[in-house]
Amino acid sequence: MEFNDKFFEEIGKSAGVTQMCRDVADKVLAAAQASAPVDEGDYRDGLHVEEKTVEKRNVALVVGSDPKTMLIESKTGNLARALNQVKKSG
Repeated sequence: MEFNDKFFEEIGKSAGVTQMCRDVADKVLAAAQASAPVDEGDYRDGLHVEEKTVEKRNVALVVGSDPKTMLIESKTGNLARALNQVKKSG
């Protein structure tokens, strides 16, 4: 059996699939911001969604731009919990 890689690449980069990824990422973002630890709010306010093309598909990623993001994530697991929350509700 041979797969048509070009066909699957077209689907993976289509507007519909990209929007589905964006919709899920927006839900994860909302959950992460709602449960984010807040001192000055920089971590929470630095969370955002980025769309990228990787290999043969488009993806949407929830990322943080605050310099303390990795430290806060390593201590709290906020983004992982937000993703699991959205997975369970979906």
